[in-house]
Amino acid sequence: FPLEFGSRLNSMKDRMDLWTGDKDIWGWVARQGTVEGLGLVDFNYPQHLEGRKLEEARYALASAGLKAGAICMRFPKEMQAGAYTHPDEAVRKQAIALTIEGGKWAKDLGATELVVWSAYCGYDYHFQADYNVLWERVKVAFQEVCDAHPDLKVSLEFKPTDENTRFFAIPTTGAAMLLVNDVKRDNFGLTLDFGHLLMCGENPAQSVAMVGSAGKLFGVQLNDGYGRGEDGLMFGSVHSNMALELVYWLQRTDFKGHVYFDTFPRNEDPVKEASYNIQKFKSLWHKANLLRELGVEASMAKQDALTSLTLVDKAMGRE
Repeated sequence: FPLEFGSRLNSMKDRMDLWTGDKDIWGWVARQGTVEGLGLVDFNYPQHLEGRKLEEARYALASAGLKAGAICMRFPKEMQAGAYTHPDEAVRKQAIALTIEGGKWAKDLGATELVVWSAYCGYDYHFQADYNVLWERVKVAFQEVCDAHPDLKVSLEFKPTDENTRFFAIPTTGAAMLLVNDVKRDNFGLTLDFGHLLMCGENPAQSVAMVGSAGKLFGVQLNDGYGRGEDGLMFGSVHSNMALELVYWLQRTDFKGHVYFDTFPRNEDPVKEASYNIQKFKSLWHKANLLRELGVEASMAKQDALTSLTLVDKAMGRE
């Protein structure tokens, strides 16, 4: 298969009644090693790695038959008032330094990407923040991080709203692409999360088309959900046509990153759930190829919805 897969490491601490191995971080890695089709681990920094040795991480990965895919930043609660956007310059510098440390871990582990999602860079109320100041602080922060690691892909994972930040400083794909243009670094791009795109009312496939066509789609985090909340459900379980179209546009834009499943299997066996997501993606990949063979692009050129949907039904085996 042309793409590699990763899945949410924190999911491995759920349903421990089904796991007999170690229950620490390295036990979670070992558990991911039992997922059929999984090849990569994305670590959160600093939560997963702070105070641990590089050799431990390398050994855990090798023992599980896995590789590091990315380091994903998770800023500490002390930065509740903002990481890159904090009013105190000292805190902003601390957040940037922490991100640069995360980038070093990524390179030392052989990962290709540093993903930055901040739960805290935004605001809750009207007149709380100067939006232009927030923008400039985020821009400068990413420039510093990219310059510190020019040989590493650095990506923003935006989320429009969160319990910690009702309005994120970069709330949409269009705004994120504007930031990419402002940062002006070849190694800066975006990681798009399916659920986050749903939350801001976007069509994920259109967002992938926009970013991928610009050569700035560094990663995707896939899941599903019912609406405004971040449900973290299995990929394609709610929006099957939407999931298929996203996969189609990953193909069409020649996506080269890895596919990461950011789901929350609270009740399901997390190993089987991760395997399900992988198999679902592969199935949709083949169905997207079939759609091409059936001539969907000709009907798209005519904006002929009826013909396109008939072909989608055929590719999905609904006839």
